[in-house]
Amino acid sequence: MNRKRKLTDLFVSLWMRGGLYLLLSLPVFIAIGLYLKAAPLFDNHSFGALIFSGKWFPMKGEFGFLPFIYSSVYVTILSFLLTGPVCLFAAIYLTQFGKRRLLNVMLPVIDILAGIPSVVYGVWGILVIVPSVAVLAGFFGINTPGYSLLAASIVLAVMCVPYVLNMIIEVFHTIPVGMKEASLSLGATHWEMVKHVIIRKGFPGIISAFGLGIAKAFGETIAVLMVVGNTLNISLSPFSSGYPLPALIANNYGEMMSIPEYDSALMFSAFLLFVIILFINLFFRYFIRKTENV
Repeated sequence: MNRKRKLTDLFVSLWMRGGLYLLLSLPVFIAIGLYLKAAPLFDNHSFGALIFSGKWFPMKGEFGFLPFIYSSVYVTILSFLLTGPVCLFAAIYLTQFGKRRLLNVMLPVIDILAGIPSVVYGVWGILVIVPSVAVLAGFFGINTPGYSLLAASIVLAVMCVPYVLNMIIEVFHTIPVGMKEASLSLGATHWEMVKHVIIRKGFPGIISAFGLGIAKAFGETIAVLMVVGNTLNISLSPFSSGYPLPALIANNYGEMMSIPEYDSALMFSAFLLFVIILFINLFFRYFIRKTENV
């Protein structure tokens, strides 16, 4: 009987360790595969020239990724600025000020929003957000069809809301009730309790939710592709069009596989996307550890 138990424990232990090592190795295999596919591009181009050049003429062998990186960063930051405050204050209201019935109604709504396919968000962006942006630009004397960085940022912000909001709500639910009651018993107002106990105690979780939201926004493809305009442009104006890295890959990969250097360039853009999202996650993980130690 003891031998059977030991064999069972050994099998379960090996199975769990194998699954863990497999999950840990997947990002490494993905990175190696993307780098090997992109490596031929380095035969004729330096890394710096690829990153900091704005010239994109694939048929002439010129591959400058600066406009694509700029558009990806611009859309991601702008969408986060729209998403972050809304999700934080909505989570505070739903968990600390609103009635329990409201939270019970909102949770299924959040799940439904999270389950809607990105292409549906893209169609909604074309029908609603793009015309609205065109009207808004008219007030500033700007003539634009509405396909812009701002339109992509708004669509991305709406897509990220259910993920970020749901995570922040769960973070607030993990804070012990005793800490809140102790703060109130010492004479703190309800808002002071929220500010000094709820937000402070849940700050690492809030940062984690924001980090995952930014990573999702940076890698989103279809919805952004449909409303961003897909033109090479480096402009500070949110009403100008752009061309993020995921849109570049989705628009060109299938038909350009027959051109080896172009194929390598698109694989390099996928490798860039992978590395940037990796650094985003590592940065937020480091920031979370620093805030937990404070």
